[in-house]
Amino acid sequence: MTTGDVTGSGTGQGGAKIVGSGVGEGPGPDVMGASTLDSTTVITSDGEDVGKIKDIMLDVRSGRVAYAVLSSGGFLGMGDTLRAIPWSALTLDTDQKVFRVDITAERIKSEPGFDKDHWPSMADVSWGTSMHQYYNRHPYWSTASDRLTGSSDSLTGNNPVTGGRDPLV
Repeated sequence: MTTGDVTGSGTGQGGAKIVGSGVGEGPGPDVMGASTLDSTTVITSDGEDVGKIKDIMLDVRSGRVAYAVLSSGGFLGMGDTLRAIPWSALTLDTDQKVFRVDITAERIKSEPGFDKDHWPSMADVSWGTSMHQYYNRHPYWSTASDRLTGSSDSLTGNNPVTGGRDPLV
């Protein structure tokens, strides 16, 4: 089983971290069905329960998990506030069976949320970049070499340095 730092140490790339000794029945925790993680509680760095995972959003073109959608407030699904959390900002705690996020509850609650009828355009690079910055993460579609070389954005195919379209994307 993979282990990691519960604090989320900075701006790591890739997927959610996994901590704890718990290994459940079936294929988890390294490979799990997305529906297995629905309704998992999210705990902030200051120990507050801020809601549950409602959806896991996939970047279909790249085959990567992009965001977890946190649902909080409301009652029986009515009046919930939804918030997108970059997948790399989460740590799965197998001992407590929760996700941990390395920001405070106040910061999560300050994030502009959305409701079930007004989702943001999650494929929009500007929206995605601002969401990742809010959680102090590099966008999931960028790599270390992208940041160093200015190569193209895998969502739009545009080279951030030249502004031109990369013919390979």
